[in-house]
Amino acid sequence: MPVFDINADLGEGFGIWELGDDLALLDVITSANVACGFHAGDPVIMRRVCAGAVERGVTIGAQVSYRDLAGFGRREMDVAAPELTAEVLYQLAALDGMARAEGGRVAYVKPHGALYNRVVRDPVQAGAVADAVRAYDASLPILTLPGSAVHEVAGGLTAVTECFADRAYTPEGTLVSRREPGAVVDDPATVVERAVRMAVAGTVVAVNGAEIPLRARSICVHGDTPGAVELARSVRAALAEAGVTLESFA
Repeated sequence: MPVFDINADLGEGFGIWELGDDLALLDVITSANVACGFHAGDPVIMRRVCAGAVERGVTIGAQVSYRDLAGFGRREMDVAAPELTAEVLYQLAALDGMARAEGGRVAYVKPHGALYNRVVRDPVQAGAVADAVRAYDASLPILTLPGSAVHEVAGGLTAVTECFADRAYTPEGTLVSRREPGAVVDDPATVVERAVRMAVAGTVVAVNGAEIPLRARSICVHGDTPGAVELARSVRAALAEAGVTLESFA
């Protein structure tokens, strides 16, 4: 039977503003994508999430982003490759420092938002992210979509594929832009059904109704949506019931 990881984006508050229930989600997931301060998060939040992850045995990943606090990292930006490499390296090193102070470490890297979607189709930006990971620790996997340009530029790095039960897919296997209606799947029963289909059958139904192949090792459940914790629990329970072994990839 398949072995699958459940990851979620955590630490996405800032100062007095909170987004999602990080500690509750840490009781459900196997890998935590922790915001590194460029799209969300701050040093206090980063350290608190790392401490919670270490306490629960959850794998810590650096969720790196364009420098875009106001836009939550979801705005397309044109950043020169050397600058992007330096900024990803900065974020990765900062979170790893927090994680190590709490007895853990960063074990993988996942781009966020606009950067995530950009590296799927842009080998230059994907290469800039890969260069940062290579410079810091070439053993760290990068979490990305199947078919992403990251696979092309990895050059000795490990690219791990993931899927999204609560996001709509194009017939080409990419995510529907959040600017489009229906980009986020919000019906809990549908999300759970899609999660099991992705893990067991390795397929997803695209927006045009076509069933397309989708081979992944990790599934993302978003932590910033209403009812995120209960939905994550439902996804985990359904996967376990379907005979899926739940285990981090890193």
